[in-house]
Amino acid sequence: MKKKILIPTDFSKNAWNAITYAADLFKNKECSFFLLNAYNATMHSRGHLMKDKAEMLSFETEKNKSASGLANILEMLDFRGLNEKHEYHIVSVKDDPLSAIQSTIEKKDIELVVMGTKGGASNYENKLFGSNTINVMENLRSSPILGIPLDARLVHVKEIVFPTSFKTHYKRRELIHLVEIAKLQDANICVLHVNDHTELTVEQQENKQLLEECLEDASFSLHHIGGSDINSGVKRFVESRGSDMVSFINRKHSFLDSIFSTPMVKELGMFSKVPLLVMHDTSH
Repeated sequence: MKKKILIPTDFSKNAWNAITYAADLFKNKECSFFLLNAYNATMHSRGHLMKDKAEMLSFETEKNKSASGLANILEMLDFRGLNEKHEYHIVSVKDDPLSAIQSTIEKKDIELVVMGTKGGASNYENKLFGSNTINVMENLRSSPILGIPLDARLVHVKEIVFPTSFKTHYKRRELIHLVEIAKLQDANICVLHVNDHTELTVEQQENKQLLEECLEDASFSLHHIGGSDINSGVKRFVESRGSDMVSFINRKHSFLDSIFSTPMVKELGMFSKVPLLVMHDTSH
């Protein structure tokens, strides 16, 4: 059965890089890729008749721009050399990005969303995450998301860092995409505990054991580094080892909250090169 992957695009360089990264990451896997462009018509006039006409013209313009942009991507993929295991479908929707992504996940039974971490405009700004990406990563809970930075290049994923506090319990189904990517790439999952205390409570020990069971089909190793600041600890670990991906479960009041606070986004320079796999707590 083909894996169904949704890739939203705004026709930016970063969005194209997300498409090629996904194609390379899953090159040995049968996949159906859905390339989605969400467009919005803008209104230019206040008068009723003028407004209707302007709205119609704007709608047609945006619709045509979306269709031709998607057709252009298919040509570029063709030129790049298509993988016989992969098929591509284009989806053009008049909607805001988050709603378009949510409805496409529902209609097409999507398993994974892969997207660039910057929007077209912010390629030129000093921002690691575009506002659309942050909105999707914070609010989309129906599918895991793999965020691809503009500078990320896939040669081979050798190591995926999975930061954890061992304070919550894990379910196998929450981690299936992490395990799948690790197996496909023959990568090792580094389970990283950042804490001043090396001793674990009884509950943390149980959660650790449960996590080990969830990851048993993949290669994994356990690591501990001292410190109370999880974000800088993860950053140090990733940079010192040249890790290829960071992955975590987006629970309420978790690592993600601090990543997306403004100072933290500036601090986490590692995400300008390292893809981020955001999975979700299935108990919600």
